[in-house]
Amino acid sequence: MNWQAVSFDWNQVRAFLATAEEGSLSAAARALGSTQPTLGRQVSALEADLGVTLFERAGRSLVITTAGQDLLEHVQAMGDAASRISMVASGQSEDVAGHVSVTASDLLAAGFLPPVLKKLREDAPGIIVDIVASNRIENLTRRDADIAIRHVRPDQPDLIARQLTDATAGYYAATEYLDRYGRPQTATDLKNHVFVGPRDTTQMLEFLSLRGIDLSPAQFKANSDSGVVMWELMRAGLGIVVGPTGLWPETKGVERVMTHADPIAFPVWLATHRELRTSRRIRVVFDALAEAFTGSGHATLDDD
Repeated sequence: MNWQAVSFDWNQVRAFLATAEEGSLSAAARALGSTQPTLGRQVSALEADLGVTLFERAGRSLVITTAGQDLLEHVQAMGDAASRISMVASGQSEDVAGHVSVTASDLLAAGFLPPVLKKLREDAPGIIVDIVASNRIENLTRRDADIAIRHVRPDQPDLIARQLTDATAGYYAATEYLDRYGRPQTATDLKNHVFVGPRDTTQMLEFLSLRGIDLSPAQFKANSDSGVVMWELMRAGLGIVVGPTGLWPETKGVERVMTHADPIAFPVWLATHRELRTSRRIRVVFDALAEAFTGSGHATLDDD
C-alpha cells in the first residue's frame, strides 16, 4: 500500500459525510456533537485540498454538487468501515457500564420501556440507556442505535434478530366518545365509527382487513405518525385507536372495546449488530428487554 498517497484528514471527511447525510451544517454539528463553524471550516478545508466544490448554497440550504456525489459513495464506505471498527472495539468491552442506545416506536418507548429501565437501573446501575423514540427503522449497521425493538424483522445482513413473542393490540376509545356514539360490539359496528390512525392508512387498513375488519380511509378523521399523539387524540374523544394492550391499563376515561373479539396479534423483534454480541453491556440490556417481553431473556444473542 502506498501510505504516502493517503493524506486526507478523517475529521474533514467525517464533516463532509455528516453534512451530506444530515442535509445542513447545523444538523451535522448536532449529530457529531460539534459546532457549525468548526464543521464549516473542515468542509472548506477538504474542498481546498481536493480542489473541488462539494456543496453549493441554495438559500439557507446546502446542495451537494456532482463532485460531491462522486466523493460521497467512497466516503460512505469509509464511514461504514469506521462504524465497524467502533463496534468491534465496543464488543470487546467487559465493563457492565457505559452507553447503550435503544430504538423503539414512541408509543412503546413511552409506555413500555420506563419500568424495564427502572429494573435495569437496579441490576446494572453503571449502564446509561439512550432512547431513540422513532417509528422508522434505524440503521443499526451505522450505529444509529445499538438495539432495536421493531414489529417487522430487520433485513440488514449483519444483524442478529430474534422474534421474542407475539404482542397483542386492542381497540381503545375515550368514555366521552363512547357515551356519545355507542360502544361497538361487532366488526360491522366498527364501520359506523371514526378512527385515529397514522397519516398513511394503507398498512393499517391491510393489517385490519386480514383480520376481518374492513374499514375505509374516510373513517380516519384524526391522524398522526406519532403513536403517543394518536393516543392523546383518542383520549380527547376524536375516535377509536388500535393500540398495544397493557401499556396504560388503568388510564382514566379510556375504555377498551370489542374485548370479546380475537386479540390482534403482531410480532416483536429485537435486533442488534452481531459484532456486539460479546459486549456485556449490550447483552445485559438486550436480555433485560427480552425478559420483559417473554419472561426469560438469556441465550438470545446466539447466531442463527
